[in-house]
Amino acid sequence: MTLKRHSVRIAGHATSISIEDAFWEEIKRAARDDGISTARLVEAVDQARSADVAAGAKPPNLSSALRLYVLRRLKAGR
Repeated sequence: MTLKRHSVRIAGHATSISIEDAFWEEIKRAARDDGISTARLVEAVDQARSADVAAGAKPPNLSSALRLYVLRRLKAGR
């Protein structure tokens, strides 16, 4: 598996995420299943990650947070 860069706009800013294609496909599937855009899903994961900072936790980078999101979703059977 190789990392691939994907560009999205979150919170009105362009950003790129380096993530494996298998994870990106699951992120896109999750967004479709939830009836939202991929960018909106990424933004929601980013906001949750930022909330962890406010709570005093050291959050993972966005790519890692997205991988963890996918893992939790798959474990939950969604």
